[in-house]
Amino acid sequence: MALGLPPTIHACLFDLDGVITQTARVHAQAWKQVFDELLKARGQEPFDQVEDYDTYVDGKPRDAGVHDFLASRNIQLADNKVEAIAERKDHLFLHLIHQHGVQTYEGTIRYIHAARAASKKVAVVSSSKHTTEVLHAAKLEGLFDAQVDGNDAEREHLEGKPAPDTYLKAAHILNAQPKEAAVYEDALAGVQAGRAGGFGRVIGVDRAGQAEALYAHGADVVVKDLADLLAK
Repeated sequence: MALGLPPTIHACLFDLDGVITQTARVHAQAWKQVFDELLKARGQEPFDQVEDYDTYVDGKPRDAGVHDFLASRNIQLADNKVEAIAERKDHLFLHLIHQHGVQTYEGTIRYIHAARAASKKVAVVSSSKHTTEVLHAAKLEGLFDAQVDGNDAEREHLEGKPAPDTYLKAAHILNAQPKEAAVYEDALAGVQAGRAGGFGRVIGVDRAGQAEALYAHGADVVVKDLADLLAK
């Protein structure tokens, strides 16, 4: 089955939230609740779960997301308050997934199985420190040959997206050169990371009607669903 990849690609590196699992919307919901408390107290417009999330937060380490969003509203807070916001968001996110579970994108799961059947190595790459917990909730344990997440980034001092460090780490684990690996991302910061790392193919997954922005940030190909890349 075709995968929409050049024959030189041997490894497939998948973002988690928004590509594999439908947790991006849960993250956005948690961020909105936390940010809106702060914004309301300052008389500012509420957090937009689509535009603000995609532009300032999606795909980034949590503290960086807080800094970038607050900067867009001309708000400066001490580092300890930024960390407190990020911690509260994490607690809300975990509460939501424990309460409602985790749904996956069926087209992505089909694509991953097709990649494995084609003897490609597959990895999940996420800035989340809860990647293992999300995979467990989604019943996806054992599907990937490698995992690089927020815990690895913190432990090994890897820069978060849009820096390519976490994707480069995953490629290294899979014994693949960047040009031999494909990156699959729905976040603008994620496709930037794929382009910055010199990966052989950067595939944008358009979940939010931002195909042009994904191309502008470095995607080679943009699809609505990864199943679109499978031969019919």
